[in-house]
Amino acid sequence: MFLARRLVLAHFWVAFVAFAVAILLGEWQMYVRSPLSAWVSDPEYYYRSVTGHGTVMGYVLPTLVAMGFGYAIVELALKQPLVGLRWAWAGFWLAIVGTVMAATPVALGRASVLFTFYPPMIGSPFYYLGVVLVVVGSWIWVALMAVNLKAWKSRNPGTPVPLAMFGNVAGAYLWAWTSVGAAIEILFLILPAALGLKDTIDAGLARVFFSWTLHAIVYFWLMPAYIAFYAIVPRAIGGRLYSDTMGRVAFVLFLVFSMPIGMHHLFADPQVGAGFKFLHAVFTAMVAVPTFLTVFTIVASVEIAARLRGGKGLFGWVMALPWGNPMMLAVTFSFIMLGFGGAGGLINMSYQLNETIHNTQWVTGHFHLIFAGAIVIMYFMVAYDLWPQLTGCKPLPDSLVKTQLWLWFVGMIVMTFPWHWVGLLGMPRRMAYFDFSNPALAGQGWTLVAGTIGGLMLVVSALLFVYILARAGKSEARTAPFTFSTAVHMPATTPVALNGFGLWVSLMIALTVVNYGYPIVQLAALKDTSVPAIPIGGR
Repeated sequence: MFLARRLVLAHFWVAFVAFAVAILLGEWQMYVRSPLSAWVSDPEYYYRSVTGHGTVMGYVLPTLVAMGFGYAIVELALKQPLVGLRWAWAGFWLAIVGTVMAATPVALGRASVLFTFYPPMIGSPFYYLGVVLVVVGSWIWVALMAVNLKAWKSRNPGTPVPLAMFGNVAGAYLWAWTSVGAAIEILFLILPAALGLKDTIDAGLARVFFSWTLHAIVYFWLMPAYIAFYAIVPRAIGGRLYSDTMGRVAFVLFLVFSMPIGMHHLFADPQVGAGFKFLHAVFTAMVAVPTFLTVFTIVASVEIAARLRGGKGLFGWVMALPWGNPMMLAVTFSFIMLGFGGAGGLINMSYQLNETIHNTQWVTGHFHLIFAGAIVIMYFMVAYDLWPQLTGCKPLPDSLVKTQLWLWFVGMIVMTFPWHWVGLLGMPRRMAYFDFSNPALAGQGWTLVAGTIGGLMLVVSALLFVYILARAGKSEARTAPFTFSTAVHMPATTPVALNGFGLWVSLMIALTVVNYGYPIVQLAALKDTSVPAIPIGGR
């Protein structure tokens, strides 16, 4: 019996309703910057919208999806009631209160600091306290994932942890550690200024602490999508997982390599030495390894599904794939966007080439392809796959689901590809207004028009997604038990290192200390590094 279904549904509904509101804000931003619209005259409205959009998409949506999916995995993969159900509800309500607390000053124009906080700009303390509450709520989820795994292991000594739960706990531990950087920045550097206890802030040190969170958070975002790749896609398309072991290796490598890489966002900052910047560039390249392993493993799993359907030949099996299956469509779209976004990331991580595209629309195109494209499309599929189990509904209409996926994929390509091109021309990101009557800029206006058109397709897709979930009809038949993918050769035993996290969490912490310890201590020891805090919208 699925005891936590109401808990999971609560997380998903809040996440997806907030997502629908945030995507409307994103479309408005593209429209008002484009030649299609007259300028709204006050740039504060634009930055207010960007802050709301980024905060929901960066913190609220992925955190609630990961939490809800994690609770579902505990009961469906471990086949045990969720230990700590009341604590889970407490974490949920903390996240809700935090979301409302953060959204209110943003809506009132008192915290237009973007989701990266941007010191020395300082917003309302309620914005930062709201973000902290969301994080604390998620830390309860982290603790519950560890507790439930321990309870299962005590009843199943020596048994391999189901892969879905293994990836789930890896994501929880990654989030617990990566969120520490932003938490320190807020609690010890930003909040004292926001509360009026100080009128200065060490902006350079604050940015280093945020870089601790800034890029590793992307891998927390992608964990639910990668769990879906390994634990849902092969089963959903009628195949088998190529390798359970490969999935475990990928998840632990994300723990090791995703943390010590954030300073590649600070290549243009003078506070950090060139040696540590180069070190972070090297580790950024290493984090591609678990993604390459995943692409290989899932493509091999897809081939198995095709050959089970009668596919023949070196490439002839491709035609035998179940292209009418929405999951097959989604994983294909996700890999295409992941490929293009990852290729752009090679430029971002390069110590030299980064200077060409730093703070341009290229960066916006890159992370929208990775997160909003490759990752969010799999969030859709996680919800679609779980919905009958959560609600007892009939199978969701394939035609509507496929239409929604096509709109999301095409809209994302139409929106982000021109951003990459115009970024190479030097168009800055996060600019509230462009004067396209200027002959030097007139030829670039079409890129924002294209972005507006692509964004409109994304809005329609997002609203269609919510509509499909909301209108799912009840089924008269009993819902079949939910199953995760099984591997071609399920291991009877698993090496200790791939059935637990002690080694990998130790390496994660150690590499973070090595890559961040000296720069943080050095910057903290410097004198006279603080600058005046700049209140946004008054305190």
